[in-house]
Amino acid sequence: MTTFILNDKEIKTNLPKGLLLLDFIRYHQMLTGTKIGCREGDCGACTILVGEIKNDRLFYDSATSCLMPIGNAEGKHIVTIEGINTNELNSVQQAFAEEGATQCGFCTPGFIVSLTGHCINETSHDYQAAIDAMNGNICRCTGYKSIERAAKKVSDKIQQNEQPALQYAINNNFIPAYFSGIQERLNSISAAPTNGLTHKKRILGGGTDLYVQQHEAMVNEDIDFFFNKENLKGISIKGNTCYMGAAVTVTDIEASAIFNKHFPALQRYIKLVSSTQIRNMATIAGNFVNASPIGDFSIFFLALNAQLHLSNGQTKRQIPLRNFYKGYKQLDKSLDEYIEGFEFELPSGTDYFNFE
Repeated sequence: MTTFILNDKEIKTNLPKGLLLLDFIRYHQMLTGTKIGCREGDCGACTILVGEIKNDRLFYDSATSCLMPIGNAEGKHIVTIEGINTNELNSVQQAFAEEGATQCGFCTPGFIVSLTGHCINETSHDYQAAIDAMNGNICRCTGYKSIERAAKKVSDKIQQNEQPALQYAINNNFIPAYFSGIQERLNSISAAPTNGLTHKKRILGGGTDLYVQQHEAMVNEDIDFFFNKENLKGISIKGNTCYMGAAVTVTDIEASAIFNKHFPALQRYIKLVSSTQIRNMATIAGNFVNASPIGDFSIFFLALNAQLHLSNGQTKRQIPLRNFYKGYKQLDKSLDEYIEGFEFELPSGTDYFNFE
């Protein structure tokens, strides 16, 4: 049984956990505002918000539902375009209408959802942050200037906020009132954290490459979902060594005080890696086991001489990342092994960082 909240509705389903949220939303819930575009996480037409309690606070990330299985929605709040509708146009929709920021409308739900997610989190609400929130959304007909004007109108309004962002968004018609009760509802349905390997056939992190390649085959696979395993998360320092869990995402790195201290140019470069939606989903261990140049952060940690911690659930071993690769899509890893985490020595004050 998979349990989560979809908009204002609690979902309990026995459908295969590998089923994509996009297909569940459209074909099982008949919520057709979430569009099918590329099915590869590139266009943003299927963007949803994923609400999760972190450090006793409800936080929303954008994600592409074409690459997210319902197993990764367990215990979370999934929000589609229908879930942010109010009795009239909400504030983001109104800004788009006033600025003529839509033509065919196919991409519009994704833009609206991405920009709404920007408005309801306790992060920077300036204009550039609003633009960045939509960097995974593509429009093929309107042209971006009208969308940028709508984002400016929204950011100007949200910056007037002197309340918690979520409450301000409710009070000012960005989102409906039911959002105020979501944290309490999530607390009542959240599953107990899972750790370790459950000896299922397939291991899945964020799914941002595996579902591009095998989305139909993955639906009925027996999957062990690593994305939510608490023991595989977190970034910590011991002495001069930084340790990272396998389920750390690119966004976790972007927000990490440790990384921003030791790699001061990081913020300038990290937006070269995919889009906001994909950075919210993609795990670093997934980059590694992809064994392809498409794994953007593999080269970053190769340069840092990272050491991988591998386990099969019983025995453990360490191996340098540089020795992990035997060729394209070939790894020094047995079928029953998985990456628990990895570590690297932090750079000194005289080291120079550049990432292209």
